[in-house]
Amino acid sequence: RACGRGAMGERLLPAWLLLPGLLLAASCVRAAAAFPPGCYPAEEGGLKTFRCSHARLTEVPKDIPNDTHKLFLDSNRIPYLPHDAFRDLPLLLELDLSHNSIAGIESGAFRGLADHLRSLDLSSNRLVSLSKEAVGHLKAKVNLSDNPWLCDCRLQELIRAVALAAGSAGGIVCDAAAREEHVGKAFLQVLAHTDFCNAYKRTTDIAMLVTMFGWFAMVISYLVYYVRQNQEDARRHLEYLKSLPSKQRRSEESSTISTVV
Repeated sequence: RACGRGAMGERLLPAWLLLPGLLLAASCVRAAAAFPPGCYPAEEGGLKTFRCSHARLTEVPKDIPNDTHKLFLDSNRIPYLPHDAFRDLPLLLELDLSHNSIAGIESGAFRGLADHLRSLDLSSNRLVSLSKEAVGHLKAKVNLSDNPWLCDCRLQELIRAVALAAGSAGGIVCDAAAREEHVGKAFLQVLAHTDFCNAYKRTTDIAMLVTMFGWFAMVISYLVYYVRQNQEDARRHLEYLKSLPSKQRRSEESSTISTVV
């Protein structure tokens, strides 16, 4: 019996040794199940990485590990970045959002990333316009190339507020502009001899002058109409007085003349 118990113990020992491994595998399966299909954590060059490339995402995932250093959300269908989209990622260094459908970014979308984010890729999206408040506070190198930009004062302020990623400036091309000659040209090339904000200011000043002149003309027209109308009323009243008997006419004439004066 002792031998039997010894043999049975030898047979049970491997099962006990396997138990921690089985528990670890189960926890990994549960963790993987929490991520969207096509997303997985990894480690690259000693940095915690989370990849969701080509995962058909339509929004930023909610369960990204908060110790992530590099986040790849490229080649998806994300159309919009809401406020605080990455607020739970205090260690994030690199963020790739290229090749999506991003057409709008709220000013607080990257809140919490200013002190540590080193690289932000927004290339190949659908950005037509973007306020400097959305990314201007970041210290990261930003790639804005291959978007259908409207070249105007807002884009000029954005470009001057961010640090562009090396080699990306030539890809910021005017898809639309106030002047047809700028369409299809690199924005920095156009910016070398055009100040969009000064042109906008001049246009605004002219519009204000035209508006002020219009109001002034309306006031003058009203005053002229008012004076003429009073004169016409006074003339009619005097003609009426002339048709009255002489005594009554003289007394009312003097009253009318004093009133007009």
